[in-house]
Amino acid sequence: MRCVTKAVLLCATIALVCAPTPARADGWISPFIGTNFGNNSGDGRANFGVNAGAMGAGIIGAELDFGYAPSFFGNEGTFGSNYVMDVMGNLIVGVPVGGTHGKGVRPYVTIGAGLMRSQITGGVGNSVAQFANNEAGMNAGAGVMGFLSQHVGLRGDVRYFRNLSGDTKIDNIDFGSFHFWRASFGVVLR
Repeated sequence: MRCVTKAVLLCATIALVCAPTPARADGWISPFIGTNFGNNSGDGRANFGVNAGAMGAGIIGAELDFGYAPSFFGNEGTFGSNYVMDVMGNLIVGVPVGGTHGKGVRPYVTIGAGLMRSQITGGVGNSVAQFANNEAGMNAGAGVMGFLSQHVGLRGDVRYFRNLSGDTKIDNIDFGSFHFWRASFGVVLR
């Protein structure tokens, strides 16, 4: 009887250790700072924000992108107070490469849609303008996340942003074809 009890305990222990574990999402939050370029209002303006997302047990996940670019169209002396803000929901596809215990790198591509808000309040050239534009927008890009430990990493990406509608024009800025690129770098916390 004693051998049977040991055998049952041994089998139960092996079954418990070898049992599949439930899939867990790999969630993160990533504050970033970056620069805008490739637009008709001047390159090199700062942009900052935060990304938050999660990857399932595989390679596909979802992400929320919030970006804010103060003085996007120029300095306050020329354009008054102005900014561009985006809030986008994205699909993200990334394959983990190398590493153990949560370390390694994950190159990814992302595409999404959401809100783009442009606002100018104050002087534009020799006139005073009040302009606010909320419209649908999209973004697409690619990047890489590299993890230094199980919970902390670094992230860099480049994304293209474009509005999806509109025909408003102020000075040389055509909001019907409003677009820009953003290069960003941030910390990843998961």
